[in-house]
Amino acid sequence: MPRLAPVIAALAWLCLGQPAAARLVIACGAVGTEAALCREGAEAWARAEGHEVALVAMPAGSTERLALIQQLLAARSADIDVFQLDIVWPGILARHLLDLGPHLPPEEVAAHLPALIANNSVGGRLVALPWFANAGLLYYRADLLARHGRGVPESWEALEATARHIQAAEGGWGLVFQGRAYEGLTVNALEWLHADGAGRIVEPDGRVSIATPEAAAVLRRAAGWVGTIAPRGVLNHAEEDARGIFQSGQAVFMRNWPYAWPLLEAEGSAVAGHVGVVPLPGGGAVLGGEQLAVSRHSRQPEAAISLVRYLTGAAEQRRRALAAGAPPTRPALYEDADLQAANPAFALLAAALEGAVARPSSVTGNRYNQVSAEFWNAVHNTLSGRLEAEVALARLDRILARVGRDGQW
Repeated sequence: MPRLAPVIAALAWLCLGQPAAARLVIACGAVGTEAALCREGAEAWARAEGHEVALVAMPAGSTERLALIQQLLAARSADIDVFQLDIVWPGILARHLLDLGPHLPPEEVAAHLPALIANNSVGGRLVALPWFANAGLLYYRADLLARHGRGVPESWEALEATARHIQAAEGGWGLVFQGRAYEGLTVNALEWLHADGAGRIVEPDGRVSIATPEAAAVLRRAAGWVGTIAPRGVLNHAEEDARGIFQSGQAVFMRNWPYAWPLLEAEGSAVAGHVGVVPLPGGGAVLGGEQLAVSRHSRQPEAAISLVRYLTGAAEQRRRALAAGAPPTRPALYEDADLQAANPAFALLAAALEGAVARPSSVTGNRYNQVSAEFWNAVHNTLSGRLEAEVALARLDRILARVGRDGQW
């Protein structure tokens, strides 16, 4: 793998603990505090077990991260032992991942949210363990809503009206979200569709269900936000771009993941003490989260499994939740009084996770990445004004019918 060798060779080893039998590499995400939390957890495991670990920070964008992981695994590279995976990737990458089931006691598996274990089980193999869960939330400027006598909106129409009103009086922007052409836009758009009962791209029976008048109306509404209540630059925004604008006090509302709460409330934040958080309008949360998996090409699978079990364990999930608002995948932790006090979003998240809608990754299998890319491009074309919603969705319907062989995924 000559193209990857210079990249891997350039990675600086972070020796965590004393020299020992195993020397592992873990590839972590880089959104918010993900890399720092991963390093801290790996360091604690290395000290306890006497191994060494190198941390590889992956690209922040999920599309770029998946492409790099696919390249490494397709080359059967042993350079990285443990990968952090987005919730929709187990089916795409399963053949390159170790089956963790035989190495775990049943009670350890049962301690996680059943929906996440089901998501990570492909062909009867448990190819990843849940690390932290996610469901989108609506953050808002409580001080501005109070100043203008506005209630927290329960629908996207009400949010738009409130955003326009406050924006006209205060300046700045009414709403920021993830509008870049990437997996984050698939999530945002599915949340809009779910809130209005306008379909889920591909139904559980394999039927493509996106080219409907209801779905077109939802996308037309969202397109109307761009350049009015949302900056034109939202078309290139991911999670951290949205947080940067909101945290600097330049927006009334923000759609983002739970990780944002402790950062918004941190010392030095321009909005600390002025932020509220509620479920998304219409209860349209999409199930999200990150998993940890062991490469089948790892030369040290036993140590890699040990690292994954430690990082997904109750104590480490509790630490991450307290330190940075990373939502646990173990339901029992949501009863923890310290976690509830540290992050009010957790009380909302427990309910949101129960009712969250899944992306159609299970039904579309290893074609999900193509399905999602076609969807987010159709949505982006609509938001940017390049195509009318009906035209973009009709084109998407034809493409997905071919990709899915008319429902025979």
